This record gives sequence, C-alpha cells and structure tokens, in this order.
Amino acid sequence: MLSSTAKNLYWMGRYLQRAKTTARLIEATQRMALQSQGKEAEGVAAVFGMEDEFRLSQSEGQGQAQSQSQTQSQGGQFQSQSQSQGERLADLIDFLAFDETNPSSIVSSIGYARRNAREERNNITVDVWESMNGLWLELGAKLRGDRAGLDRGALIETVKKQSVMIFGAAQVTLLRDEAYNFFQLGAFLERGDNTARILDVKFHLLRPDGEPHAENMDYFAWSELLACIGAVRTYRRIYRSALDPMRVAELMMLRRDVPRSVHHCLWMVDASMRELADAYGTRGEADRLAGELHGRLRYARIDRVFEIGLHTFLRGVRDDISTLSDEIGRQFLLD
Repeated sequence: MLSSTAKNLYWMGRYLQRAKTTARLIEATQRMALQSQGKEAEGVAAVFGMEDEFRLSQSEGQGQAQSQSQTQSQGGQFQSQSQSQGERLADLIDFLAFDETNPSSIVSSIGYARRNAREERNNITVDVWESMNGLWLELGAKLRGDRAGLDRGALIETVKKQSVMIFGAAQVTLLRDEAYNFFQLGAFLERGDNTARILDVKFHLLRPDGEPHAENMDYFAWSELLACIGAVRTYRRIYRSALDPMRVAELMMLRRDVPRSVHHCLWMVDASMRELADAYGTRGEADRLAGELHGRLRYARIDRVFEIGLHTFLRGVRDDISTLSDEIGRQFLLD
C-alpha cells in the first residue's frame, strides 16, 4: 500500500474519533453546567491542551464584560457574573465544536476526515463514504445559516450519532486488509489518548489531592466522567456498587472489556500492528512500542497505579502514545 494511502486512512480514523470524543465531552459538560459553579470551560479546554488558545479567544470578550460590570450595582454584578459564566460555556462550545480556525474543533476534524475519505474512495465502501459525506454536508448547511438560532445541543447529538454510524459502517463493510488496519490503528490510538486525557484532567479536578477514596463525593459529577466514555451503566454492571474514584479509574484505564478504556484501545492498536506486520513481513520500532504499551496496561494493578500516582502513570502513557504515533509516521507514513 502507498504511504499516502495509509496516511489518509490512518488520519481519517483519528480525526473521526477526535470529533466523536469532543461531542461526548461537550454533551457531558453541558449537563454538568446545570449543577456546577462555572468551571466547565477550564476543565474541557484542559483535556485538549488548549487552555491558552481558548483564553486568547476570550480575552476581548472578557475585557468588555469587565467594563460593563463596573457600572452596575452589587446585585447587578452578581447577575452579570452568572450570565458571563453561561456565555463562557457557550463560547467554549463554539470554540471546540464550530470554530473553523481551531484545527481540533469538531467541524475541522469532520472536514479533515471527509477530505481523507474522498482521497480513498477506492479503499472504503459506499456506506462509509455516504455516511461521512452526509455528516459533513449537514454540518455545513446548518453552520452556513443563522448562528443565533442554531440548536447547538441538537447538532452535537447529530455528530455523536452519525460518528457511531460511520464507525459501524466501517466495522461491517470494510475488507479486512491494510486499509482497514490503518483506519483502526488511527481510531484506537486517538481514542486511547483521549480517554487518558479525560481521566487525568477530570479525576484531578474532582480529587485535587489525587486520593482514590472519598467519603463524600459528587455522584452526579463522577457519573458525568463515566458518561464521557459512555460507561455509566457499564460501571453498574461490573461493580454493582456505589461510585468509587478508584473503581472509576480502573474501569476507564485497565478494563480490557470496556471498549473505550485505555487498555482496550492499546490492545486493539497492538492487534492492528501485528496484522500489518504479518501483511508486510517485517517489524520495526513501532511494533515494539505498541506491544510494550499494551503490556503495561495489561499487567498494571490499580492499587499500584495510585502508589505511583495516577497523574504520573497517565502522563507516561500519554507520552508513550505520542512517541508511538511518531514511530508509526516514520515506519509507515514517511513522516
């Protein structure tokens, strides 16, 4: 397979998964906003490492809000502060979902994924292409309209559902060859990194001391953390107990039977790499790194992880995922 073809399919999977994860995270953030104190924007921007970019995009609007608040009474200032929190969340959604100048936004990710899919029409099925192209056309049509009347929640839900349909179409229609393996490799590498980021940022926002146990905990907030990977009911089925921070971390990180856990994703990455090694008849540094990463999650114990420090462990996993991505680029994509 040409390296350009492999690259298009690999990044098609990554961009599509990035859009899907962002949609889930924004959906959970919107629900949390109903009961929180206006800190959602910082937490979500931190998941994607875009705090500075988001603050920069808000600097002008914040200056205007501050000048207006100085002219108001004490009661008026409280109302203005509440309104600014709501406006900040709306700005966050626009920045992460619909800002075309943000290369990691949902609309940008879908556009990149669709462009890659268009280049590889011969390597994907009609079902995958039509689902992808349909989502891109629907997004474009709604975003070209009146933004003031845009139902952001409904559009986020559309992205989430359509992304599931695209992945479903790929799962049941694509030929199991190199094209499928590169698509899977990109999707699961992105998903594993996203889950590690979400767990790292959200866990330490809820438990700043990093302790795995809590006597009094916000059930709703921890449920929304699980909702970011669609695993609220899964937690109840596995543990059949009240929410516990250590078990939440174990489910999101170490359970291979949870499709969005870090362990499951790295297992699938390793499996795709082995399939590609068999197809090409050679192995390289990327193959070794994929196996090492999978082994680390496979044999890790949650109590040992917290002895090391959850943030320290996840930072190491994320750094190695980034290194693996670079090695995949050098080994297959001629980056």
